[in-house]
Amino acid sequence: MRRIHVGNALSAFGLGFTVPYLYVYVAQVRGLGPMTAGTVLAVFAVAALVVLPIAGRAIVRRGPLPVLIAALVTAAAGALSLGLAAGAATVLAAAALLGAGQAVMQPALATMIVDCSGADTRSRAFATQFFLQNLGLGVGGLIGGHLVDTTRVSSFTLLFAIEAAMFLLLVVVMSTVRMPHSPRLADAPTQSAGGDWRRLLGNRAMVQLCVLGFVLFFACYGQFESGLSAYGVEAAGISTSALGTALAANTGMIVVAQFVVLRFVERRRRTRVIALVGLIWAVAWLTAGYAGLGHGSREMATAAFVATYALFGLGEAMLSPTVAPLVADLAPEGYAGQYNSAFALVKQLALAVGPAVGGPMGASLHAPYVVTFLLFSLGISVLAVRLGRRLTVVQDQPWAARSRVVTRGGAAPSERVPSEA
Repeated sequence: MRRIHVGNALSAFGLGFTVPYLYVYVAQVRGLGPMTAGTVLAVFAVAALVVLPIAGRAIVRRGPLPVLIAALVTAAAGALSLGLAAGAATVLAAAALLGAGQAVMQPALATMIVDCSGADTRSRAFATQFFLQNLGLGVGGLIGGHLVDTTRVSSFTLLFAIEAAMFLLLVVVMSTVRMPHSPRLADAPTQSAGGDWRRLLGNRAMVQLCVLGFVLFFACYGQFESGLSAYGVEAAGISTSALGTALAANTGMIVVAQFVVLRFVERRRRTRVIALVGLIWAVAWLTAGYAGLGHGSREMATAAFVATYALFGLGEAMLSPTVAPLVADLAPEGYAGQYNSAFALVKQLALAVGPAVGGPMGASLHAPYVVTFLLFSLGISVLAVRLGRRLTVVQDQPWAARSRVVTRGGAAPSERVPSEA
């Protein structure tokens, strides 16, 4: 588990070097224009949507470690190629490699965490993963910002080379991991890919969780660097430096609050925690509304906007030990890889649709934008409560279930409940 967490930190550290500067690199440094830069960002999403269904089955059949190593090598090749590419075609091809590799890393690492943890340690393991991801992204972005120079292509080539080196270093670290044996599809009778997906879609609780996940990512992550930033600049008059401060407040809140809220989250029903996140994010959108529509001073608007991002960070810290373990607990034995990949696919869809919807609204339809995403946040609470009615006690409140077992002095006969109901 320690090696897996080191791997998470390394991959996030590498991504932090390039993610904030990708648009500037393609559009300005390489001189390919905003259209090509926008297409590159779209290629990342398309590549993820193509490879994730395949990755889920590969993880189930082969295990997460070989799939992760293949994804890391692919991402390293894509990162290095992107740093050397000069034409539009080569930039797009390199972005496709990098996007595919990045997309597959997420469910592979999540499945490794599932295989190396038990029900009593899983929430803390995923909280640690999220903490290290944000810390790695923040530190990588900070260092990258000091190395980059928009007048020198070589400075960006260096950033992408460092990113590729981090992925290859992670290959070395992961090669030393010896995963505990867990059931694989190869151990069971052969089943078609279509049968696997029918089984997943027949799990109504998982389908409801995917719908909830789409709304979560659409209303939060899908707005950070598109609609919400456009709204801040156009409606609230926020400066670009204040946007950077707001993003730093988001990451800082996660880093500071992650293990504080973990104690609160671990002993409560997961769906109630998610419902509370919806309410917190509703307050965040009200705060954003004050920043852009409250007609206060520039300083008050900036403070409110920074507070908006901090409130989003608080909600994210509460979700990290809640949603990912729930996906794992809903998966039938041996199918955690496919369920993680399906949920990652939902996340990518939300991240693709979110900016397309929120960007234009945030830039021009200020009041409707805030009201729309305020309602989406309240919808999160409603969907979470409805999901809670379909989950067993073990799935929704594993700590309470374990406490009851200890009180009875025996093993829980319902510990492994069918997830298809």
